[in-house]
Amino acid sequence: MVLKLYNTLGRKKQVFKPIKGNSVGMYSCGPTVYWYQHIGNIRSYVFADVLKRVLIYDGFKVKEVINITDVGHLTSDGDEGEDKMEKAAKKEGRSAREIADYYFKIFEKDLDSVNFIMPDKWVKASGHIKEQIDMIKKLEDKGFVYKTDDGVYFDTSKVKNYGELGLLDKEGLEAGKRVDLGDKKNKTDFALWKFSEKGSKRQQEWKSPWGVGFPGWHIECSAMSSKYLGKRFDIHTGGMDHITVHHTNEIAQSESALGVKGWVKYWLHGAFLNFGGEKISKSKGGFYTLTELSEKGYDPLVFRYYLLTGHYRTQMNFTLENLDSAKTSLKRLKNILSEVKDDGKINEMYLKKFEKAIDDDLDMPRALAVLWSFVRDAKAVGKIKTIKKMDSVFGLDLLVSEKLEVPVGVLKLVKDREKARAEKDWAKADELRDEIARKGFKVDDTGSGSKVQKI
Repeated sequence: MVLKLYNTLGRKKQVFKPIKGNSVGMYSCGPTVYWYQHIGNIRSYVFADVLKRVLIYDGFKVKEVINITDVGHLTSDGDEGEDKMEKAAKKEGRSAREIADYYFKIFEKDLDSVNFIMPDKWVKASGHIKEQIDMIKKLEDKGFVYKTDDGVYFDTSKVKNYGELGLLDKEGLEAGKRVDLGDKKNKTDFALWKFSEKGSKRQQEWKSPWGVGFPGWHIECSAMSSKYLGKRFDIHTGGMDHITVHHTNEIAQSESALGVKGWVKYWLHGAFLNFGGEKISKSKGGFYTLTELSEKGYDPLVFRYYLLTGHYRTQMNFTLENLDSAKTSLKRLKNILSEVKDDGKINEMYLKKFEKAIDDDLDMPRALAVLWSFVRDAKAVGKIKTIKKMDSVFGLDLLVSEKLEVPVGVLKLVKDREKARAEKDWAKADELRDEIARKGFKVDDTGSGSKVQKI
């Protein structure tokens, strides 16, 4: 098997080869835990989960780290506005730590509901202030830092290849920059450390060599990833919106501080989930959470199935109608599989088709098509063991029977119908079947008795 992944750095598919043998260091940008994570956020983590599952399937040993941003993420990417955590704390009348803990637990529960394989380590920005200060010191010693009235900034003009990841036109940016940049030297410069406002006290602030304040958003990922994965590691994932600012700035400060080139070997980015033609985001309002979808009758794994029908680099337009189609497909698939018997074999032909799809930049729509062809092939052998291997990547619990709760009243009708059939009272049996159907269930007659299913 040869795994090929689309590397944003270079804009092409590349054969995946880890830096060290068979071990893979993987860092995924985590959430800012000031509010519920919407389904657009969840798409990013399902994509990262599928990537991890494919790596494991292909025999790689994966060490994954995901950060939790609980300080330093301002309401503007331009280093302006309030800290999102401080703002949420004021709004809800709780401490920033309480806000972070509360929304992280909900986020973790959401991930668990879509069968996300948890990372080897969750790392919180607030728990790694020393590491961030140490990295800023290194940058200062090497001449990449300057101080202004509101903080300590990274001088992007000192980095020759700044913006390479995002294909930024640095000269064009400089030529078109605003006349008023405040104290920033260049439009693309970004905050490494922000000072607390004079006359006010933040909930989260720390002493530093430059003054009391808090770290910038970008520095946390560089400091924490290098601590747990080393000076160079294999894979960094995130949403496409991270390419031009957050990840571009991570590269600039990391390679400058650590003295390396090729800090991350493969950059993978997931596309947006759109609603009504626009990217789903908290700022737009009206977004769905997994809990809200569950309340509407959609199992979180239905949402996971829906996401697998689109390639991770392709934008998807979310509608409840599309989710209904996914719900119907997954239910049909599981119903078919519930009738399949285990013959103890593996179907190498279909497995190779499946592996070819997942190793081609995680082509899950094609992998699902292979699964459906296999399931519908009446002559195909080895269905149970083969599907079990496939589902180690899909993560859909395809062979896990759903526990059906049948109301007592429906069970009584089923027993009455069985009695009518035993007495050959076919008219009454049909009448009872119709009454069962009106209650949302259907009954199938099998050699071992009546089988009740939800319609």
